[in-house]
Amino acid sequence: MATVTVRKPRRRPGRLIAEIACCVIAALVAVPLYWMVLSAFKPAGEIQSAAPWTFAPSFESFERVLDSQGFGRYFLNSAIVALCVVALSMLLSFLSAVALTRFRFKGRTILLVMLLVAQMVPVEALTIPLFFMVQQVGASVPAFGLNQLAPLVLVNLAFSLPFAIWMLRGFVAAVPAELEEAAALDGASRMRFTWQVLFPLVAPGLVATSVLAFIHAWNDFLFAQTLIFSDVDNRTLPQAMRVFYKPEELDWGGIMAGATLMTIPVLVFFIFVQRHLASGLSGAVKG
Repeated sequence: MATVTVRKPRRRPGRLIAEIACCVIAALVAVPLYWMVLSAFKPAGEIQSAAPWTFAPSFESFERVLDSQGFGRYFLNSAIVALCVVALSMLLSFLSAVALTRFRFKGRTILLVMLLVAQMVPVEALTIPLFFMVQQVGASVPAFGLNQLAPLVLVNLAFSLPFAIWMLRGFVAAVPAELEEAAALDGASRMRFTWQVLFPLVAPGLVATSVLAFIHAWNDFLFAQTLIFSDVDNRTLPQAMRVFYKPEELDWGGIMAGATLMTIPVLVFFIFVQRHLASGLSGAVKG
């Protein structure tokens, strides 16, 4: 009876090099996060030590951060801004991507180029103009003036939309036009096709853009510090971290504990949508 030998597939050198490179990059990203969490749990006497672990973990830094005045209020403000940016970004980017992909109109190409150019403008160059713009608007509409959360939502939304629209264009373009024609033959209006057929098909792309929009709005410090500079009650979490930057001595335990607490909502949001994130990013590449 003849024996059949099964040959194991050989790993290609290129793939092995890519896997090693990915492991190195993952380590470079993970080490600072590990050091941040470790420093948050270290006692005050071990903060300055270079030991890669601690035998006496302490919650003292977390207690100091949570007991600081207004931390819960700052957390709520950041959550309101981030969630509003995510919701508005998903809605507006989807409608914009549909309009730029499914409709032919004059100036369409120019608009697409302007969206691309908007990504190239340095954020720092727009800080001062935005400050005076919000100041002038606030003179007429106080709710959208300085020291309010509404202009902070709009500014972060404006910087999240161009990338989100470009990413979603690939998803909308990947849906065959024949599908819309078939829906029209069945009596479905364009609005019904957009929300009941097209929207579920591009949902993975919406998830990917929502993650990026959430991270951008949650970690924003520059615009928050520029637009909310005197009203303590409307400050966000990145601004609250300044409490632990003391001129005479830096509170590294409080800084690391606060940064760890700031990272938790991002991880929770990422875990909540991670099932659709990989397909969303791959779809954007294909598109």
